[in-house]
Amino acid sequence: MSILNNRRIVLGVCGSIAAYKVAELARRLTQGGAQVDVIMTEAAQQLVGKATFQALTGRPVFDDMWSLPEHHMVEHIALAVQAHMVVIAPATANTLARIATGMCDDLLTTTVLATTAPVLCVPAMNVQMYAAAATQENIAILRGRGFSVLEPEEGPMAEPMVGKGRLPEPETIEGEIRSLLGKHHGALRGRRVVVTAGATREPIDPIRFISNRSSGMMGYALATAARDMGADVTLISGPTSLKTPSAMTFVPVETALEMRDAVEAACSQAHILIMNAAVADFRPESVHDQKIKKNGTDGLTLNLVRNPDILGELAYRHNLFKVGFAAETENMLENAQDKLERKELHMIVANHAVATMAQSMIQVTLIDRNGATTSLPQQSKQQTAIAILDAIVTRLSPYIST
Repeated sequence: MSILNNRRIVLGVCGSIAAYKVAELARRLTQGGAQVDVIMTEAAQQLVGKATFQALTGRPVFDDMWSLPEHHMVEHIALAVQAHMVVIAPATANTLARIATGMCDDLLTTTVLATTAPVLCVPAMNVQMYAAAATQENIAILRGRGFSVLEPEEGPMAEPMVGKGRLPEPETIEGEIRSLLGKHHGALRGRRVVVTAGATREPIDPIRFISNRSSGMMGYALATAARDMGADVTLISGPTSLKTPSAMTFVPVETALEMRDAVEAACSQAHILIMNAAVADFRPESVHDQKIKKNGTDGLTLNLVRNPDILGELAYRHNLFKVGFAAETENMLENAQDKLERKELHMIVANHAVATMAQSMIQVTLIDRNGATTSLPQQSKQQTAIAILDAIVTRLSPYIST
């Protein structure tokens, strides 16, 4: 189930030109299952109409605590009390300053002052305004009080200027919201999870390499699902065409040796390792400095050597819950069971490689070290990721310390 499902989110929209981008955020949150109550400042309404947010959320938009219907006269308190989270996006320099000083002379600042829910501020403003000492001091004050602040991005602004002050994309803000909700309500809050994804590339020369068909889709789905369940996630990925998920640590790698080093470093403090990456079993014994030419030859012989067994090398980590994947073309369950035992895993996910690589749908079977086998239905990789993590949660406590 989505972490957004049945969550009440108050979305405060302030008077920045970036306010139009927040309409898409409201749509995404609503489609994710959240009940979104939008509060618009007077300045925001000069840029985006209330009807836009009403249409996208299916709910009334609030803007003035003195003009609420009679049965809503305490709505400014009700919104604060009922909220699972308050998001201010875009957060202007003026709004940040007023919240930092404890002002509550409009519906948005009153709601923020009255709520005990987590608050996320997403600043967006002119480059100089954001860099100003007063703005930075106000942000520091809010962070000191436990507010979360998602830094603006760098790039071209509405005026002919480039710098830090752009509102992050709605997808990035949504990821931060999911992460913060997970850290308060998710089943993996307080846990550190390492996920590997994608294929490794083993170079032959500067142009060519040995690799496989893995798209990384399953690993990225697992990383985002773990984030939404409250975990601190490190995603270690080989090259893919996928967009890097937000609100997690991302470590790009190329080769199996690089992945081994990254996994060992990340797992030093981790509770869970999900090894989904399709790591090349072999690599060329030597890498040519220049592109290999045909030069009239009829063939090419490569001497290959074994790559390290990353999961096998972590067998000694008894306080690390280890999950492997077995993408097989034959004898799927038998090969998966053998891999689980050899690598001393707590659980393995078996699937038919040819039918699922680079596909959005997948059908897998879960096998744990106690011999329990669970076949999941064919479904999206996002749904499968949630089911896998739910299975991990039910098996987690006996194996790791808090």
